[in-house]
Amino acid sequence: MSITGALNLRPKLWSALRNYSTERLREDIIAGIVVGIVALPLAIAFGIASGVSPTIGMVTAIIGGFMVSFFGGCSVQIGGPTGAFIIIVYNIIAQFGLTGLAIATAMAGVILVAMGLFRLGTVIKFIPYPIVVGFTAGIALTIFSTQVNDFLGLNLSDIPGQFIPKWGVYFCNLGKTDLITLAVGLVSLGIIIGVPRISKKLPGALIAIIVVTVASWLLSTFTGWFSVETIGDRFGDMPTDIPTPHSLTIDMATINMLLPSAFTIAVLGAIESLLSATVADGITGSRTNSNTELIGQGIANITVPFFGGIPVTGAIARTMTNITNGGRTPVAGIVHALVLLLIFLFLMPLINYIPMATLAAVLIITAYNMSGWRTIRALLHSPKSDISVMAVTFLLTVIFDLTIAIEIGLLLAIVLFLRRVMENTEIKAYSGQLDVNEGTDSPNHEVLNVARGVSVYEIDGPFFFGIATKFDELMRSTHAERPVVRIIRMRKVAFVDATAMHNLEILIKASQEEGISVVLSGVRDNVRESLEHAGIDQLIGTENICDHITKAVVKANDIANRHHGAEKV
Repeated sequence: MSITGALNLRPKLWSALRNYSTERLREDIIAGIVVGIVALPLAIAFGIASGVSPTIGMVTAIIGGFMVSFFGGCSVQIGGPTGAFIIIVYNIIAQFGLTGLAIATAMAGVILVAMGLFRLGTVIKFIPYPIVVGFTAGIALTIFSTQVNDFLGLNLSDIPGQFIPKWGVYFCNLGKTDLITLAVGLVSLGIIIGVPRISKKLPGALIAIIVVTVASWLLSTFTGWFSVETIGDRFGDMPTDIPTPHSLTIDMATINMLLPSAFTIAVLGAIESLLSATVADGITGSRTNSNTELIGQGIANITVPFFGGIPVTGAIARTMTNITNGGRTPVAGIVHALVLLLIFLFLMPLINYIPMATLAAVLIITAYNMSGWRTIRALLHSPKSDISVMAVTFLLTVIFDLTIAIEIGLLLAIVLFLRRVMENTEIKAYSGQLDVNEGTDSPNHEVLNVARGVSVYEIDGPFFFGIATKFDELMRSTHAERPVVRIIRMRKVAFVDATAMHNLEILIKASQEEGISVVLSGVRDNVRESLEHAGIDQLIGTENICDHITKAVVKANDIANRHHGAEKV
């Protein structure tokens, strides 16, 4: 992984259009139309579940989807609102309103652009997998819990936002279940599950919406007993024009208040979009520019709030639909956005007739697909530390919120990682004789005789704050006789951090006060540079920083022999 060198900010669309052909255009148009149709019910459902109107969900899919394809670094990525953001958006609206959501989304966009400019596109992929699985499963369960009211037709208002109180209200009101609404939800669920078994290319969610909506309209029109709540009943007539851009008022107090939410949106958006791009690359053989992809995602999230939109990220399901239908360039993603725009302009009034129970069924299936229960089952055979990270992240996501879950999950993963590194980093002590090639694949054995009074300590691994104290304690506890010279062998030390450097400085000064010389061995060039910047070379003398153990032993033996000779005299 490299974060140096020239930064390539060129969107994939530019290179895709160089050798573009009519045949490729035809395939991208077909894929874009199919993805646009598939994205329609999801955009509506995600918008409603997030606490905004279906119009906002559509606007987000149109503008955000276009921006991601136009500016992104992945050839086949489809952007738009996703299920992962439902809970975040809902909670932000509950606390700060739509204005707060718009500002947080724009701030998240700026953070994403900064991540791309600082070449963090590769780094973000190294967020521990158990964290991703934990909060994804937690989001899935939370999404499912938000749809119970509409699926059962309970018609409850003022439902608690917290998971446990919410389910307490549900159980207390199960007797209010509307059987007609439940039947509509079950039929919708059956269609969504059954259609892919006939053909995986058919969009089960869209077919369910069309069939159930038409059937519900006919029954409610020609019978006096059939009644089920629809989108139009809840939201009224919806506009069919793209909202006029509006300004955002931001000050430092607002930034400080919304920064945690913006950070959560940015991190989750980066993770989801880059995971989607990685999966897509594995299928298509293409190569995503991770940094450019983050910048494209950032531009999309900076833009959509000015039109009232919600956060945008790469959508794995829609991206896979794009690939399976022949899409191979960002043109397909642009076509998908145009298809949604045409539906928005000319067919939006028909959306008013869609039953809320049908949208609940769409989201329940989405939650099931997000849950990743098979992955969770496989992770149960992993080390206990990974299981702990996953479980804690899952529970925090469900019981509290995703912001806390990501922050504590990352902190826990870092702590456990450092513990593993400390456990795997050995600090060895030698005296008398030393095999130069011990711990290597070399068949040769070169044994050095270490003079009396010379102690050798080898750090086998990175020398950072987690190891510094352990090394200091070990060195002070070994060898009953006080040494004359301490050799610190650093051939396997790839880097030294500030804390380790500080501890090393204290150790050298303490040793010198006791009359003990310190010699460093096997120092790599980058580590030597760090030592020089910290003034360690001036503290012990440049001649006591050796690039090989043989030179260090010769130097130490000479110091020890002169010391013992002086004692005899």
